Amino acid sequence: MALNITIKDLDLETRLIYQRIYLASAFVLLVTLLIVTRIFYLQVTQHEHFTTLSQSNRIKILPAPPARGLIFSSDQVLLADNRPTFTLEVVPEQVDELDSTIKRLSEIIAIEPGDIRRFKELQKKKRRFEGIPLKFNLSDEEVALISVNRHLFPGVDVATRLNRHYPLGRDLSHTIGYVGMIDEAEFEKLNKSNYSGITHIGKSGVEKAYESLLHGYVGYRQVEVNAQGRKIREIGRKPPEPGKNLYLTLDASLQTFVAQSLEGKRGAIVAIEPATGAILASVSSPGYDPNLFVNGIDKASYNELIQSKATPLLNRFLRGKYPPGSTIKPFLGLGALQHRVRDSVDETWCRGWYSLKGSTHRYRDWKKEGHGHMDLLNAVSQSCDVYFYSLAHDLGIEGIHQSLTDFGFGKPTNIDIGNESAGLVPSKQWKKEKLGQPWYPGETLITGIGQGAVLVTPIQLAAATAAMANRGRLVRPYLLSEVRDSITGQLMIRTTVREDRQLVSAGDEHWDTIIESMREVVHGNRGTARATGAGSEYEFAGKTGTAQVITIAQDEEYKEEEVPEEFRDHALFIAFAPIERPEIAVAIIVENGGSGSSTAAPIARALFDHYLGTPGQVRVSSN
Repeated sequence: MALNITIKDLDLETRLIYQRIYLASAFVLLVTLLIVTRIFYLQVTQHEHFTTLSQSNRIKILPAPPARGLIFSSDQVLLADNRPTFTLEVVPEQVDELDSTIKRLSEIIAIEPGDIRRFKELQKKKRRFEGIPLKFNLSDEEVALISVNRHLFPGVDVATRLNRHYPLGRDLSHTIGYVGMIDEAEFEKLNKSNYSGITHIGKSGVEKAYESLLHGYVGYRQVEVNAQGRKIREIGRKPPEPGKNLYLTLDASLQTFVAQSLEGKRGAIVAIEPATGAILASVSSPGYDPNLFVNGIDKASYNELIQSKATPLLNRFLRGKYPPGSTIKPFLGLGALQHRVRDSVDETWCRGWYSLKGSTHRYRDWKKEGHGHMDLLNAVSQSCDVYFYSLAHDLGIEGIHQSLTDFGFGKPTNIDIGNESAGLVPSKQWKKEKLGQPWYPGETLITGIGQGAVLVTPIQLAAATAAMANRGRLVRPYLLSEVRDSITGQLMIRTTVREDRQLVSAGDEHWDTIIESMREVVHGNRGTARATGAGSEYEFAGKTGTAQVITIAQDEEYKEEEVPEEFRDHALFIAFAPIERPEIAVAIIVENGGSGSSTAAPIARALFDHYLGTPGQVRVSSN
């Protein structure tokens, strides 16, 4: 029988065991080294990073928005204010189901679709850890309801914010403008750090033009929060720097008076200080309530504004373009004297119409029977169209263009709030480039009485009238008078005369003639606004204007009572007072108001009486 004999190789087994021990030891050593390396990386190399992450779970840096600067009139009346209000805010980072949370909140207080839409738009512009307003101007009852249910809504809180308010409302809507919610286009252009936590920005008027001064600089608060994101305590802070307070050239009393004088009418009035260019009053009527736009106007109210035939959103004194009518006659009269195509004593026979040589077409005068023999002074004071048809023909369209542009017509005045129209002073070159057509002599004639293609803005008319009062010295209109620190009240900037140029050079005798002709308009026995100047304790110079809106055929007669209101003539009046030392110059346009002497001129007289402190009774002329 065979035997099974097993012989063990102890040396081989020993080597295998040692190899396995070495391999296991190397593996353990490698893993230990990796762990130690990782620990070193986390604890030493990345220590600051993870400490910061840990701290950020407990400590938040919250922006502290600055208070917007206030706006005052020259007589210390508050024109733009900040009022504390309660706002419902949501921090998206701390809310799990945002839509569900908003839905549950709407069961407690009234949240409109517009509130939700605005919130969604703001959510795109803000970081997730920033509070986003869901509803503004909470009532005391709404604040109480949110407070008692606060524990049910992590990430939801009631914040106190300053809400912009405009005490004078419609009276200054087009001048002060308004602030509104920052839109996406604006957000892309803003300095993100300095607008952190900010939801509003200037949209128009002074609010937009001086945004950089009014805004201020954002601060921050370092707060400790719990796991639910609720603030426990404040650790540190850097206070925000509030915006600067602005003091405007506007006279609030005059502004209110002017606004009331245009109540129920469409039009514009600009009053300016001739010596400096300071705007004393500027009204576009009808206006709108700027407070509606601050936190987002509702759709129904906005549609009502944009669909209104009265176009309340149009800033008429900056962007309204009107035929100037006879208000340009003094400027053309001075141009004719300068260009030596007329002498002040030269006369033109007015028979009630004018015709070009070789033409049967009659260009009619407003006075059907004519004015008779007219020199320049009487032609201005009685507003003789025939005289100015003849003058325009002799001056030519290029001479007219030069005479009007010398006074700033046809180009922006560069008022400091901007956004103004340039108007239009036609020329041969303009018509050729714009319409590809030649210029006709008949167009020169109607331009000579402020009709046809020529268009001006109320601010241009006011600036030109001030230049007339200054005997050719043109000043640049401005609204900002002073900038002061909102905390200390320290004066930082003061504006006096923004620009001072002698644009129109003429001899003293020429200025005397034109200004005397404008004085005769209101104080002469046959002036077109003589009723307006009656009984005045001071002398002022003015010029009436009536601008056609529609063309009247050669064989037709204009009967105002038979014409729909929107097609009736515009009423215009320019004036400055007192004559010797002018303190105020005005331009008035009443759309479809009819005669300038019966509608616009009495407004100017009342305005002067109010500003100069000499009240009087104004009668309405029938001319």
